[in-house]
Amino acid sequence: MKYVITIGREYGSGGRFIAQKVAEKLGINFYDNELLAKASEGSSLSETVCKHYDEKKDGFIGANIGLYSYDMSLGQKVFLAQFEAIKRIAENESCVIVGRCADYVLNDHPNLVSIFICAPMEDKVKRSVKYYGLPEAKAESMINKKNRQRKGYYNFYTDKDWGKASNYDLCINSKIGIDETVNAIVAYVKGRFNLE
Repeated sequence: MKYVITIGREYGSGGRFIAQKVAEKLGINFYDNELLAKASEGSSLSETVCKHYDEKKDGFIGANIGLYSYDMSLGQKVFLAQFEAIKRIAENESCVIVGRCADYVLNDHPNLVSIFICAPMEDKVKRSVKYYGLPEAKAESMINKKNRQRKGYYNFYTDKDWGKASNYDLCINSKIGIDETVNAIVAYVKGRFNLE
């Protein structure tokens, strides 16, 4: 049985580290920035362009015309390339996918677990300083900016609200610790799919 875990996350919540450890514990592949290469392979877009527009909405020229219009912006083309890459990956393997509206892209997947990870601002600041090298004085404003960006991207491309609990199978606050969060998610997934 193939299953997919999608993980939306607040910046600084440890979501990427958690997703990676969940994939390791379950023995399945992990996709985050790796999706950019996959999106680039399946389209005429370079990996550099995909990286520049990754999880960002741009000016959206022709946004009201639809995603299959010739008037698509580069941001829309990158979203569509990632959309196709996510679909291809989910058809072929069990995996963990971070961000990129994957829960929405795969909403009709029969074995999807969608997760959202949040954390208190104090914890997000500590992680952002430690892992991303943000200056402590600027960390909170950068976290808020990144989360507004993620929310804007998600809300633009989906008919859902980013971070709203009712849109996910499981929402978890990583203040309990990275390893504890990983263990809780793994237990949930194993219970859901009767995995050993």
